[in-house]
Amino acid sequence: MSACAPTRTDHSKRTERIHPTHSPPPGPHRRFRIAGADVSASIAVFLIALPLSLGIALATGAPLQAGLVAAAVGGIVAGWVGGAPLQVSGPAAGLTVVTADLIQRYGWRTTCAITVLAGLAQLGLGCLRVARTALAVSPAIVHGMLAGIGVTIAVAQLHVVLGGTPQSSVLDNLRALPAQLAGLQPAAVAVSALTLTLLLLWPRIPGRVGSLVQRVPAALVAVTGATAVAALAGLTLPKVDLPSWSSHALAGLPEGPVLGLMAAVLTTTLVCSVQSLLGAVAVDKLIASRPDLLSARSTRVGRSDLDRELLGQGAANIVSGALGGLPVAGVAVRSSANVQAGAVSRNSTMLHGVLVVVAALLMVPILDLIPLASLAALVMAVGIQMVSLHHIRTVTRHREVLVYAVTTLGVVVLGVLEGVTLGIAVAVAVALHRLARTRITHHEKEGVHHVHVRGQLTFLAVPRLSRILHLVPQGTHVVVELDGSFMDHAAYEALQDWQKTHTARGGSVELTGRRSGTGLDTGTDVEAEAEAETGSETGAGVDFRSGTGTGIRTGLATSTGAGLDTGQGGSTAPAAHVRAGEVPIADCRCRPWTPWRNHQCEVPRETTQTPQTPQALSPTPTPTPTSLTAQSAESTDAARPAEATAAGAPETAQRRGKRETPESPESAKPRETKRPPQPGQPEQPGHPGEERRPGASVEPGEHQLVRGISAFQRNTAPLVRGELARLAREGQQPTQLFLTCADSRLVTSMITSSGPGDLFVVRNVGNLVPPPGEESGDDSVAAAIEYAVDVLKVRSITVCGHSGCGAMQALFDTEPGGARTPLQRWLRHGVPSLERMADGGRPRARLAGRAPVDAVEQLCLTNVVQQLEHLRAHESVTQALRSGALELHGLYFHVGEAQTYLLTEAASGDGELFGHVGETGVPA
Repeated sequence: MSACAPTRTDHSKRTERIHPTHSPPPGPHRRFRIAGADVSASIAVFLIALPLSLGIALATGAPLQAGLVAAAVGGIVAGWVGGAPLQVSGPAAGLTVVTADLIQRYGWRTTCAITVLAGLAQLGLGCLRVARTALAVSPAIVHGMLAGIGVTIAVAQLHVVLGGTPQSSVLDNLRALPAQLAGLQPAAVAVSALTLTLLLLWPRIPGRVGSLVQRVPAALVAVTGATAVAALAGLTLPKVDLPSWSSHALAGLPEGPVLGLMAAVLTTTLVCSVQSLLGAVAVDKLIASRPDLLSARSTRVGRSDLDRELLGQGAANIVSGALGGLPVAGVAVRSSANVQAGAVSRNSTMLHGVLVVVAALLMVPILDLIPLASLAALVMAVGIQMVSLHHIRTVTRHREVLVYAVTTLGVVVLGVLEGVTLGIAVAVAVALHRLARTRITHHEKEGVHHVHVRGQLTFLAVPRLSRILHLVPQGTHVVVELDGSFMDHAAYEALQDWQKTHTARGGSVELTGRRSGTGLDTGTDVEAEAEAETGSETGAGVDFRSGTGTGIRTGLATSTGAGLDTGQGGSTAPAAHVRAGEVPIADCRCRPWTPWRNHQCEVPRETTQTPQTPQALSPTPTPTPTSLTAQSAESTDAARPAEATAAGAPETAQRRGKRETPESPESAKPRETKRPPQPGQPEQPGHPGEERRPGASVEPGEHQLVRGISAFQRNTAPLVRGELARLAREGQQPTQLFLTCADSRLVTSMITSSGPGDLFVVRNVGNLVPPPGEESGDDSVAAAIEYAVDVLKVRSITVCGHSGCGAMQALFDTEPGGARTPLQRWLRHGVPSLERMADGGRPRARLAGRAPVDAVEQLCLTNVVQQLEHLRAHESVTQALRSGALELHGLYFHVGEAQTYLLTEAASGDGELFGHVGETGVPA
């Protein structure tokens, strides 16, 4: 915990406050305090919860007061006890189908008793601390369940929208739909259409007016507008009828078959728990996009305690059921609104529950004016939104669409519990099929026999593997490519026995995988020896292992830092596989991104500077830069330095080359900034902040390039080949044009978390956009803009500047009348940025939370704003902006902080503001 954050011990009676030296002394301690941000957030959530609670109660067939009771109890009890402070609980659309079925089967009072029993079951699960186990359910099953519930809700409420009454099941509703369409009521349809229109168009109001009016929730505007129009037009429609609270029905003793009641409790517990826990995880992601919530100056909001959240949901369901309310669960819509409205503690959730209580007691005459058709249209829209196209694309990409479809259809046709059970069964069957499915192919190419094994190599695949291997003629060269993540002992022994037999009969075998140097040992535990010398790599690889510990080790790993680690920093391949004259991969310290060291790969002096011996001399000449381009990038002979490696060097000398690990003291040293050389002083070689260590040298640039290409072909190409093949077939369809500086420290794919096909990137010195025109224009940038907007139909263009920009420094230092070099001629497009910064009548661009450190950073910020103006002057951009098909964004990336700032419109008119990404309303 930060030293500036309030702390409390078990024995302290007062909160110890630590304040800056020059700040006034703290005021008297108050035991209960509600921040202004929590008050405003609670009002925003209340305005969303009020109509939705009534609509969900209407959709379930429960008394309308039950929705208000559940909303109040969910806010107060779950907000106070739960482990996700910013999650808002209440009646959820995901429980509509379950609750409606229970009411029809057992009646309302028994349904309330089932809710109480489900809450007790949640308390038991929370005490057993099994909340994390619920997250083991396949996302395809969860999304399929929600989609099936959404379809059921939408079809049922469609009857109310048309002026009728829904049936008990989806199939009955579909069969009754033609008759309902023949006898629809125009007044109900008109009110419902108005509600849906306001609900869809309100968030899409453009400009400054839209940003102001959108602070009022669309659901409240839609219901209020429809209610006002119905009242002014004098339409005769069924409306909300809240009876007196004195006649409100409370929970009774459960009545019905024991097995049916147990299944009902299990279903309610399952849906409430899974939805609430997944919602808590989603809220954690939203909080992570709000840096102000994680700072020491505000209330610290930590990660959700899922077991405590399960206890809080159980307590809320017990109270809600006992008071005659609907089942309670975490609600995604209200939770996201709570976070985006600026809530900083659980007080916002609790205060929203208090406001619901006040409304239920004092606003009954106003609530009685709401037409039921308007509430039905609102709930129908929520049900349609539960069928998420994003989720469908995600499960399709992960080949889980069968599980998703079966779960959805099962929920729609059979019910929630039955549908989820079917989904789990299909998911298990798909997992077993993938585990047991192994594709083994054999083909001959240029006299070499290739055996490709794709999938998990288990004992089930041994008969097919043996049959394919025995088709290979004796005395031939065989390449066996293992493309999978697991090999059991039976498959390992079968492959090893065949390798020994084939080699003994004059043949040769090359075993390859996703990493260079992958191979089977031939009698010694090579992997154990290598790990003993290179150190343990816990979690840094996927093993093909036999029961005795020997086997094949692939180099795929996910770093604990920020990206994909190809495992080059710690190869476990035996040094005997490294040929004379090569630089071993194990001697490379570059492990993107954990951390990246700018390809300053140190090669041990034993490898590069050993005097050549007759045995080390190779008849192959040292490749020149020209000959290097003709070599295959997939060859293991990727780079040969000028000094050949002695063939007789010990294996340990090659494996024990100078390497840094993340735990080494050298890697923990802060990197120093390299200053430009002073006139008359030669620039020191080496990378900034790194001293050249004894016994090490840097390989030439051409070898670095070929080494990187070779590493890509071995480690990354197999992983992205399928996606790149799809892009090659379908063509590029990027959604954004990203225009940024050519600075090598600015890695666009890293700071945007993008991949192939996502960004159409234009880079130049200074991220400049020349204005259109024959004299000042630049055809290369203008052509890229025209192609991106008119041909690729990108939806947004981003201009990204960065700190420490050399182009801006050069522009700032340029003296008028000097020599017109190509760089200075290009930088003339940045002169308007310099003039804009010098104009005292214009407000200056600024960063949220601090001022620019110097004039160069001020120019970098101003340049982003000015280049956006140049961009708007291009004809294709102007037309796309006018039609609403394009958006423009400005970014500023601070290299030293690894922090991205997004340009926003400052409402106060005091200049353009660059705010932290996540604080500006952009989804993280």
